[in-house]
Amino acid sequence: MDRAELARLLGITSVDAKPRAVVVDECEPERFIAAFAKAVVAGGTVFLADPEWGKTEREQFNALVTQSPVSCDVSSKSGWLCIPTGGSSGAIKLARHDEATLSAAVHGFCGHFGVRRVNAVGLLPLQHVSGFMAWMRTVFTGGRYLPWSWKALEAGERPALPTGEGDWFLSLVPTQLQRLLADPEAADWLRGFRAVFVGGGPAWPELMEAGARARLPLAFSYGMTETAAMVVALKPEEFSSGELGCGSPLPHARIALDADGRISVAGASLFHGYWPEWRADEPWATEDLGNFDERGSLHVLGRFDALIITGGKKVDPAEVEAALRATGAFDDIAVIGVPDPEWGEVVAAFYPASAGQEFNRPMLDHLAAHKRPKRYIAVPVWPRNAQGKVNRAELRRLAL
Repeated sequence: MDRAELARLLGITSVDAKPRAVVVDECEPERFIAAFAKAVVAGGTVFLADPEWGKTEREQFNALVTQSPVSCDVSSKSGWLCIPTGGSSGAIKLARHDEATLSAAVHGFCGHFGVRRVNAVGLLPLQHVSGFMAWMRTVFTGGRYLPWSWKALEAGERPALPTGEGDWFLSLVPTQLQRLLADPEAADWLRGFRAVFVGGGPAWPELMEAGARARLPLAFSYGMTETAAMVVALKPEEFSSGELGCGSPLPHARIALDADGRISVAGASLFHGYWPEWRADEPWATEDLGNFDERGSLHVLGRFDALIITGGKKVDPAEVEAALRATGAFDDIAVIGVPDPEWGEVVAAFYPASAGQEFNRPMLDHLAAHKRPKRYIAVPVWPRNAQGKVNRAELRRLAL
């Protein structure tokens, strides 16, 4: 597939002979889709932007867009589509993709789940790779994309899923799944999907157990902007049989672990570099830690750079967050290392002020003493980005 073929799939019959750079900066899905189609026609570099960015992210983005691209001596690379990543935890980066990387990701998805036509209800923002690739799967396979508002869905307005048009898919972040599970009618609606993907953050054991009791077709997954979304996914039938983790790699991806447990990814959906640079065609070394269980399912243990070092001892924030969630006192929780003059860092637990903090602290006795939070910080406004991920950089700032 080339760019002209992608234009055809988007309903465009020709590509402009005079390419130019175009920024797609739309919030409403219908307007985003139309703007992206026009950008493909322009034939130049397409930059996706997030309308919800603040001043700092916008300045970083504008500075990147104005940079001239570095020349590339590999003719097979185009890298014309720049998808933003970062912002909530660091500087904005623009991962370079094109029709080849997107096509590889879609075909790998179809092969993994055994489908030929993909229909999707779109809840996640199209400016982010999870929302964008949910749409691209429908474009490449001739399926139907139905954008929907999360607020409307949470309020009980659920779209009907037409039968006879192929399988339907949905992507959620863990907190969205948690809220829908509280509504029996919403849970019944979720059972109508071929798979409900859960990603964008770690899912805690109680959430998985609740999903299993509700007989939901959950598919926990792993991927990132640099890999054109998921490269590992647990199939719903595997989840229903009791398997855990993120599942096995999709056909187009290869996953390896180094001696420290860091995850690296190889395959045709890998990005071509961060704008304006290029990267070599080699495996992508992530900052995520993981391991494989005896069934070959990948378990993501957290980010290497998120580890807390307190008094020379290592603490995995995900382990502490899971213990706090198990108390039942917190709907949202984030564990972060904050500077301390004596210990270097101490473990701090952040939670929405509206949620309260009534829980039985002895329930954390199974954790080693150095892993138990030394500070509990109530946050008046829980900071999230457009994908629903907690803004840990903002929480860290609040603690200083």
